[in-house]
Amino acid sequence: MAPRLSVSARRWLLVLAALVAAGALAFLAYDRYREAYVATEPGGGGAPLTELITARLAGTSALKVATLSGTVQSTASDVRGFGWLRSDQVVKMPYSVDYFVDVSRIGSGDIEWRASDRTLIVNAPDIAPARANVDEARRSLVRTTGIFVTRKAAEELARRTSLHASEQVTTAARTPERMAQARAAARGAIAALYATPLRALGQGGARVVVTFPTERRARSDEQWDVSRSVEDVLTNTR
Repeated sequence: MAPRLSVSARRWLLVLAALVAAGALAFLAYDRYREAYVATEPGGGGAPLTELITARLAGTSALKVATLSGTVQSTASDVRGFGWLRSDQVVKMPYSVDYFVDVSRIGSGDIEWRASDRTLIVNAPDIAPARANVDEARRSLVRTTGIFVTRKAAEELARRTSLHASEQVTTAARTPERMAQARAAARGAIAALYATPLRALGQGGARVVVTFPTERRARSDEQWDVSRSVEDVLTNTR
């Protein structure tokens, strides 16, 4: 039969257990404090700040940065009856294309904090146009010509005009001019995204520089405009 501990020994064991528990709680509290506050002190290192910003934005995925919209005109032809039955159709429909940036791909290695001039450099992935949205229910013009348009011919004309319209819009959305416009809008949107964590970290007046892959291959960081603060970017965006 194992010897029983005295009352005094049991008391010392309880005190020791309480001290261990208190130490563990103190360590966890300090770790929370260090994560939330220590990295934000003026003149702090860049790596902790960028890691903390990344952690705060970990739940963000695709960010809509721009929308291209307008009206597309599409034409199609159909020939049947050994070339005797030809029909043509012209259709006008509104369209829209959204542009997104997958900010979930921006990790701590893609963010650089320069404490010397309080500049946050964000190396973002390129923008991506979404699938073209052609609103066939709001067609403003449908003109069909032909001596005799069969039901099959009408169905084929509708299919071809819809396909042609989507192809036209997709091509237009990916032109260098449109992509450049979307990237310009993306800079303001990404700056707005990072404005909240920057302010929470006491860096509300910091500059934000957003770069995209094609630009990073052509220029160095020193050539980017770092003259605008987060507030300036947000004001211009509004």
